[in-house]
Amino acid sequence: MSTAQETDAEDPPWAEVTPEAARRLLVAAVDAFAERGYHATTTRDIAGRAGMSPAALYIHYKTKEELLHRISRIGHDRALALLESAADSGGTAAERLASAVRSFVRWHAERHTTARVVQYELDALGEEHRTEIIALRRRTDAVVRRIIGEGVASGEFDVPDVPGTTLAVLSLCIDVARWFNAQGSRTPDEVGELYAGLVLRMVGAER
Repeated sequence: MSTAQETDAEDPPWAEVTPEAARRLLVAAVDAFAERGYHATTTRDIAGRAGMSPAALYIHYKTKEELLHRISRIGHDRALALLESAADSGGTAAERLASAVRSFVRWHAERHTTARVVQYELDALGEEHRTEIIALRRRTDAVVRRIIGEGVASGEFDVPDVPGTTLAVLSLCIDVARWFNAQGSRTPDEVGELYAGLVLRMVGAER
């Protein structure tokens, strides 16, 4: 499954990346990294998928690692924005947690090819870029932890270990990118709804 074929994909995908040649290279890199892994992918592989020469890649990206960083940064920013929007949407802690999980899971299902690269190629980044992305992941953790903590404080949730439960919730959601199949029996919305219910039961909330 390529980036261009992802469920409900943008048209064109990664439209915020310009110029067009840089966007095509980034889309090709997502597909190659998801299929072969970062380390097994060469710049020639990426350029070939984009219909360009290897030399053309270096006009837009100094290194293969810079491409991975751009993909990872955009992906983490998108996922974090979804969680923050749900967390700040008002309503009870249970409503906000369910909304956050639905949005987060739906993104990992709709963008499963992209999300596999974003979530599972962190160790391939250089130290400076890895530190930057880890900071974004900590902000993601903090958003979910805040919602759960507020639910505990209000008496909506029964959670003896908020940090551990936060990790479990995020791990559950992120893993969707690993197994989701757009030709499968469930849509991204259905998976999001299923996982929202599972998480609410996990924290002891009444649906």
